[in-house]
Amino acid sequence: MAHIVLLGDSIFDNAPYVPAGTQVQAQLQSVLAAQDRVSLLARDGAVLADMVAQVARLQELPEPADWLLVSCGGNDVLGLVGAMQSKAGSVLEAVTLLADWQAGFRRDYRRMLNVVLSRRKPVALATIYDGVPGLEPGLRTALAPFNDVILREAVVHRLPVLDLRLVCDEAGDYAAVSPIEPSARGGAKIAAAIAQLVRMHDPAAPRTTVYGGTAS
Repeated sequence: MAHIVLLGDSIFDNAPYVPAGTQVQAQLQSVLAAQDRVSLLARDGAVLADMVAQVARLQELPEPADWLLVSCGGNDVLGLVGAMQSKAGSVLEAVTLLADWQAGFRRDYRRMLNVVLSRRKPVALATIYDGVPGLEPGLRTALAPFNDVILREAVVHRLPVLDLRLVCDEAGDYAAVSPIEPSARGGAKIAAAIAQLVRMHDPAAPRTTVYGGTAS
């Protein structure tokens, strides 16, 4: 039996945006073995600072977790979109601003990850997807430094990665009512990628492996 706990934001807590029964939690439960369990502690709209409260709720679960899946940080970056659209005097000035925002994200992401790792459970980290329909090329490129933080932290701590950029790579993977959320199809692909990670990754042999490229 495996008990998988989903932590983070609406990437996992996407029920308000899809038909009943097609949310990530339900679709993940459907592709796992009958004895496996999926618990949802992720909350729509959560930011990195909210993860302390989510991790504290692990003790409320009736069974200990075997895997902690973390998808968080996208809303922190979303909060910077307005500033990203401001004018800069040069390309160097623009990338310097981006470097400053990345540094703040790195600080907050490390704090969050330290809290999650303190529970001494197998952990997998999800990247921030960048295939949202209508996303400007410049904003898509601006996501890369933040994903670099996630990937580097995964390598430092030898954690597996669920690369949502590879999983949700088509317009149909995003909800019609809110295109920054996973659709039913996107949720199915995320669930398949998580199941692949849990089946294939041995937490007793810590290493960084990227999952998601074959989820579709």
